[in-house]
Amino acid sequence: MSNIRVTYSGLISLAIRLSSVFTGLAFTLIVTRQLTAEEFGTWSLISGIVIYAVIINPMVNYWATRDVARGIDSGKTAFSTSAMLSVGGTLVYIVIAYFVGIQSDAKVDILLLASILIPAMFLNDALNAINTGSKPHAVSYGFLGFEITKIPIGLILVYFLKLGIEGAIYATFLAYIVSVFIQFIYAKEKLRGKYNSQTVKKWFKLSWLPTYRNVPSLLSLSDVVIFSIITGTVIGVAYYSAARTIGFLVNHTRSFSTAVYPKLLETKKHEYLQENLIQTLYFAFPISALSITLARPGLFVLNPIYEAAASVVIIFTIRSFLTTLNQMFFQALQGIEDVDIEKNSTFRDYVKSKLILYPTFQLIRHGIYIGTLVLMLIFIPLDEENELELVMYWALIGLIIEIPLFIYIFNLTKKNFVLKLELKTILKYALTSLIAFGIMYILIEQYLNYKNSIFEFLPNLLIFVAFGIGVYLGITYLIDNRTKVLFKAIITEIIGKSR
Repeated sequence: MSNIRVTYSGLISLAIRLSSVFTGLAFTLIVTRQLTAEEFGTWSLISGIVIYAVIINPMVNYWATRDVARGIDSGKTAFSTSAMLSVGGTLVYIVIAYFVGIQSDAKVDILLLASILIPAMFLNDALNAINTGSKPHAVSYGFLGFEITKIPIGLILVYFLKLGIEGAIYATFLAYIVSVFIQFIYAKEKLRGKYNSQTVKKWFKLSWLPTYRNVPSLLSLSDVVIFSIITGTVIGVAYYSAARTIGFLVNHTRSFSTAVYPKLLETKKHEYLQENLIQTLYFAFPISALSITLARPGLFVLNPIYEAAASVVIIFTIRSFLTTLNQMFFQALQGIEDVDIEKNSTFRDYVKSKLILYPTFQLIRHGIYIGTLVLMLIFIPLDEENELELVMYWALIGLIIEIPLFIYIFNLTKKNFVLKLELKTILKYALTSLIAFGIMYILIEQYLNYKNSIFEFLPNLLIFVAFGIGVYLGITYLIDNRTKVLFKAIITEIIGKSR
């Protein structure tokens, strides 16, 4: 009997991820409102450097999820091995941070301080991998603990004690510790087994595959580092990161498909993807519309100095919508691949498998993305007047390259799954989103006053947001039977848990 409940885990994950929009916004506001553009750019740069340190993480975590989902006792082995790998990851971060610091106007001592995050991230990701294979909702609870912890600690360290980026780093570190503790509680049954060196040898023998799969992400997240090194400034990174904060809101809907991957690994029943796709679009359309509507006021909330980047938010939103679907299809294709459980699988079998096909195209995509970005930065001279224009081109490069990848992965998914798109239902969600948030946009333009005080501006903005969301939920509930069923499922779960 399966212990993984797709809709339940998806609803829990989505609810927590959507609530994290507000908790994450609260922490981001603490940071962006207290830091200068240079400091916020440095804070964003840290995230770009971290990816180099954790690139070795999937060598263990990728296989741990697949093993745990299939009932293989490898939890303790994965956790212990990740702890040991964190030492090497920390050293890698320190070396790269020092080099980037001396090549840009970011402060080297601040970049080096952030190295304390690396061990915590390794342990957190290891528990993520273990829980994803057995209790996907536990990952969401850990994430919620992470998000909630950041707010009071960040408020104390950054806002009241004026510790700036140092305070943000300490707050993030402590938040990771809380997430590790929560996830450890859920994963403890999987951590009671024995450490198996043979399993580690198998993982390391196949480490080329998850490492290869992670290289595209490494390239993608290298953009902020490359921009900082070539331009010698982090101001553009600050504008880019602020716009991305609003434009990437739709990324949270990916969490609704959290349980599809382990469920397919466990059962191979293809119908889970069909239903989950429709449910994901139900949330993806309105959140995308909300992001576009909040392009200007959302940036104003972060800090009025970023308001000029509103058009960049729109580009990010469209790109994020496509990448959300790409990620969902990608996970589904991985879930039906069983080359790794065939004892006689050869290197050639792995290369031909779905485990390697998608990252190959991702590698091409991100290689073109980074190459084009470098050429743009070299041939378009940087000055204060065109810095925002550079950021616009930067965002456009990512969107344009995403489109053909989406077309490819969608067609590949249709070849492997029976997908009935239900265009009528999808059109309902899209048009309702347009109506609800179109009205919200008009009301914002007419009645919202842009006051510098966050305590005056944000409450007024939230009223408009609540109106837009309420209109969407109300209309879809009245015209769509799926929405009624979904609402009923949510209410049933709440009532069931309260008894």
